[in-house]
Amino acid sequence: MNPLDERLREHYAQLAPQEQRIADFVLDHYNDLASYNSAELARLTGVSKATVSRLFKRLGYDKFKDLREELRTLRQTGMPVADNRDVVQGNTLLARHYQQELANLAHWVSTIDAEQFGQVVRALGTSARVFVLGMRNAHPAALHLRQQLLQIRGQVHLLPQPGQTLAEELVDLSPEDMVVVLAYRRRPKIIRTLLQALRERQVPTLVMCEPQAQAIIELGTWQLCTPLDSVSAFDSYASANSLINLLANAVLHEHLSQGRQRIHQIAELYEALDELEHR
Repeated sequence: MNPLDERLREHYAQLAPQEQRIADFVLDHYNDLASYNSAELARLTGVSKATVSRLFKRLGYDKFKDLREELRTLRQTGMPVADNRDVVQGNTLLARHYQQELANLAHWVSTIDAEQFGQVVRALGTSARVFVLGMRNAHPAALHLRQQLLQIRGQVHLLPQPGQTLAEELVDLSPEDMVVVLAYRRRPKIIRTLLQALRERQVPTLVMCEPQAQAIIELGTWQLCTPLDSVSAFDSYASANSLINLLANAVLHEHLSQGRQRIHQIAELYEALDELEHR
């Protein structure tokens, strides 16, 4: 039987609106799902408990408890709950961690759409301005992507600015600009609304998220997804940062002459400002 998230994505378009509401919540909280019961899921999604039961029966579960047991067995992570073996068996944890990181990397590399990736690289290099947005766990990745792109081209901006709202930053965006939205699990609710607003304004967007984020994937002009799976409590962002590295290198090679010149100019300023250690 296919995993629950795959079955939900396969049947999403055929679901009733209330069932889609449940599906959106499940895909957004996939790794936390084992901590809910059917009554809590109904309350959080604003539907009846009967609707929850009908949906999961259609997906092959006699009762919601069966799904929870399956998720616990698979040990999908997202909610910080560790297994005792991860604490006491360090060597085993290291080996399992290594294998999981390899699996994450292999997954996104094998599923990436080469044509779409090329379009993203061209847009990152030629858009009038690039805005990079990341909140919560996505913020460090957004900072890193912005820092890498800024070495290749100008007009790369980070959103949101500390203590500021988004409206003032977004009001002047046009179809000549581009917004990269990094939005990983437990993302703020505003991400979906933001992507809808950018689509209405015809601003090209790249969504970078985990593969289960069905509710926001469809809102982006382009989508690049990386698994966050980990052997224990906390998500791993190694694949997300690997993808950022690939994107930055691809943009540099697409604009090699311009990029090299800018890198040299930045290096000269490092020297003039005496900003970096030379050892």
